[in-house]
Amino acid sequence: MLIGRGRGAAALVVFLAATLLSCSSSEDPPRNDAGASSPPRTAPADPANAEPTPDATTPPVEAVRDAFATLQATLDDNCTPGDCDYFLGRVHDELTGLDAAMKADPKGPGHFKEPLELTSKLWKTLADDTSTPNLEKHRTELIGTRDKINLWMQDHPDDYS
Repeated sequence: MLIGRGRGAAALVVFLAATLLSCSSSEDPPRNDAGASSPPRTAPADPANAEPTPDATTPPVEAVRDAFATLQATLDDNCTPGDCDYFLGRVHDELTGLDAAMKADPKGPGHFKEPLELTSKLWKTLADDTSTPNLEKHRTELIGTRDKINLWMQDHPDDYS
């Protein structure tokens, strides 16, 4: 091979490198430093047919029947010495889950107008303070809301069957 020194040699190296790159198959996937192939590129999906991807920051919403079942599980519980903070926090959490489930239900929030009004009133009373002292202070409203929603749901069995 006749390779000269200086600029001619550098130009030849660049030419050969460019030729080798242009000759590589377009079907060969690019490789990373470890030599593993990258996943093949695909055309972007049609947005109209794309399945929704869940937002990593938003937990999935329960079905109304499931959220109601966990709220009902609190009916036999009560504040016991040293455990009232758990109980009140749990009732609050279950009401929050049921509220979200009713708002997300395909029947629409209008179908659950009365229970959603009850939780809305409770949220205003609590003023976003879910601390144990505040839940204890509003224990009657918290438990009363749970019990009223339970009665409403019992009168609407098609919503949780």
